[in-house]
Amino acid sequence: MNRPPKAYFVADLHLGAAYIADPREHELRVVRWLEEEVRPNATQLFLLGDVLDFWWEYRTVVPRGFTRFLGTLARLADSGVEITWLKGNHDIWLFDYLRSEIGMRVIDGALEQTILGSRFFMEHGDGVGRLPRSFRMLRALFRWRPAQRLFAAVHPRWTLGLAHAWSARSRRRGGYLGDARQDDTAVLAPLESFARSFEAENPHRVDYFVFGHVHRTASLTLPGGARMIVLGDWIERFTYATFEGTEMRLHTFQG
Repeated sequence: MNRPPKAYFVADLHLGAAYIADPREHELRVVRWLEEEVRPNATQLFLLGDVLDFWWEYRTVVPRGFTRFLGTLARLADSGVEITWLKGNHDIWLFDYLRSEIGMRVIDGALEQTILGSRFFMEHGDGVGRLPRSFRMLRALFRWRPAQRLFAAVHPRWTLGLAHAWSARSRRRGGYLGDARQDDTAVLAPLESFARSFEAENPHRVDYFVFGHVHRTASLTLPGGARMIVLGDWIERFTYATFEGTEMRLHTFQG
């Protein structure tokens, strides 16, 4: 591709969520962003988790839906855009289908990478900071192979319905984040505390910390000089970030 290098970052699209009023229009809005903003400009695209509200790959079967979104990702990859998908707590069960079919990287956990000369620490956000014990137990259970095998043995007509119902119930209750009416400072505190501790223990190792998960946006400077960027969501905010080598910027998609 003959274009200046530019990286895009987005999280918490929650495609397919039962609590979204018009799932088709929601998917089309994401596709418009990919076609109008990302495809003409990006050399790298980082998806920081909860891109899909639920995803499970059986050995020979994948869930129905997301055709336009996944097709657009495939076109991006075919055009030379490097795509990296960091798993979130909703799309934790990405295995090898999208990696092999589309040609993207799939990362489970944190990723440290140099992007256009700056060092980035990226994580969905559910695996850093002080997490409630119940949430840590759920994360461990969802990654436990025997539990995955048991879940895969159940017919999809039951598992998919259960997963979407659970997600909708969690959304109504605010998940482990607590009441959605909490102010931004309280919600962002665990991420900021982690970033501050990491920076203090590893001076000058990271230029940017990038997170999703909490459905808030933030851009702040830490004591050691690193920036912490929180990407927002595509349920209410429709936000994303870009980096061209000098400064990371947050944007809102109006399309």
